[in-house]
Amino acid sequence: MFVYAPDTAIKQHPIRFGSKEWTFVTGIMTGTFSKPMPIGGGKFIKPTGMKFSLAMCTVGHWVKGVMTEEWLYWDNATYMKQIGLGK
Repeated sequence: MFVYAPDTAIKQHPIRFGSKEWTFVTGIMTGTFSKPMPIGGGKFIKPTGMKFSLAMCTVGHWVKGVMTEEWLYWDNATYMKQIGLGK
C-alpha cells in the first residue's frame, strides 16, 4: 500500500484499549492512489489520483514492549471503490 499510496496515514485513533500483551485500536486511514500499483509479473495498475478515507482496526501482540505481530482490518470493497478500482 505504501508503494502506490505513499501518503497513507492513520492520524485519528478514537478507540484504544488493551493490556501489556494485546492492544486494539481503531482509526481512520487516509491516502491517495498516486503511484503505480504493482500486481505481479512486472505488471502495474495506473494510479487514479483518487483519495481514500476509511475506518480500520489494528490488533497488536506485544512481547517485552516490542510489537511482534499486527493484524489490520478494513472494508476492502469500500477501499477499492474509493480508489477507483471497484464498483
